Amino acid sequence: MIMSASAFTTDGADHTVELVVLENPESATDGGLAVPSKEIIPLLSQAERPKINIFKDFRSREKPLEQVIKNITEAEISLLSQLSFWVWKGSRYSGLVCMALSSIIYFVMEVLSDKFNAQSIPLFETAFTRCTVTLILSCLWLRISGQPLFEATHPWSPLVLRALLGSLSLLSFVYCIQRIPFSQALVLGFTTPIFASIMAKIILHEKLKIADIVGLICSFFGMLFIFKMLYTRRLLKAEEASIISFMRNHHIYIALIGLFSSITSGISYCLIKAAAKASDQPVLTVFSFGILASPATGICSFAFEEFVLPSRYSLSLMLILGTLSFLAEVFLARGLQLEKVGKAVNVQFTEVALSQLWGICTSRMGWSFGQLAGCLLILISVTCTMYIGPDKDNE
Repeated sequence: MIMSASAFTTDGADHTVELVVLENPESATDGGLAVPSKEIIPLLSQAERPKINIFKDFRSREKPLEQVIKNITEAEISLLSQLSFWVWKGSRYSGLVCMALSSIIYFVMEVLSDKFNAQSIPLFETAFTRCTVTLILSCLWLRISGQPLFEATHPWSPLVLRALLGSLSLLSFVYCIQRIPFSQALVLGFTTPIFASIMAKIILHEKLKIADIVGLICSFFGMLFIFKMLYTRRLLKAEEASIISFMRNHHIYIALIGLFSSITSGISYCLIKAAAKASDQPVLTVFSFGILASPATGICSFAFEEFVLPSRYSLSLMLILGTLSFLAEVFLARGLQLEKVGKAVNVQFTEVALSQLWGICTSRMGWSFGQLAGCLLILISVTCTMYIGPDKDNE
């Protein structure tokens, strides 16, 4: 079939276009002539014509409910992954945010242990459970991420020293808690940021700015305001009489052990930063700590305390607290890796302020002007530290 077009022009301005269809029934080899045909062939074949049905149900074009839910879930997962990336390394504030998350997790642990604790478990046994869970989870983290557990290229010197000093700090702190009231033990424990800043100046040669020093002093004095009010308002119970008597006879030794715990913990912070920056894997510092701290606390638990078999409820709570402890240690190591020690440790005082505000809001403890002033002082100091952000030379 041969199609040809011819145009005819009239005297006017109109133009007429005619489509002529030529059929060639004979083969071109026979030399036959094409016979013209007046049959009009449509430009679109029947198969190519769009079919439109006005009675069609257009609701079938709508996405099913499962697809909508899937899209929403994927969007939420994408948002969560972006937020996790921003917290871990996607912002110049990631170091301070990780330290704040570590403090918040420790505060949540305190609330859970106070709210759901149903069985009295010895302190060394509790520490052994948490260290063991931390060791297992850090090992799984490194294996899943493809990181070797033991390799010659690892910075073994700071890792081994971090494990040794961290374990000594933990054991001495548990000893202090057993011998003195908990509030005083916390005051000794929260001298760690002060010693960590001093040791960072000596070991890591960090430059302490005036704002960092003022922030640490404000936070520490805020904590002193809080615990001074608590101690003066505390009613001495019969079971505390022996503790107070022991303090009067051995007060200097307990204070020295508490200071030893804070100093070793401060040095451990510097070693965490050095090892994490050298290996680019903060979880490796948590793993090295668990290798030594888990058997050390286990030995102390069986040697100095009577082992208590936990119930199923208590064991579940201990496992949950151990998991939260692992996350808090990971965020702590990451925060120290990204941020200066002198600036990062100031954020740790957030735990004290949150704990006091929680006790006041839940009517678990009375409140006083000194407590509120101490919490306000800590929150202002931490907020200023977060607002100022990291130094330019540390970005």
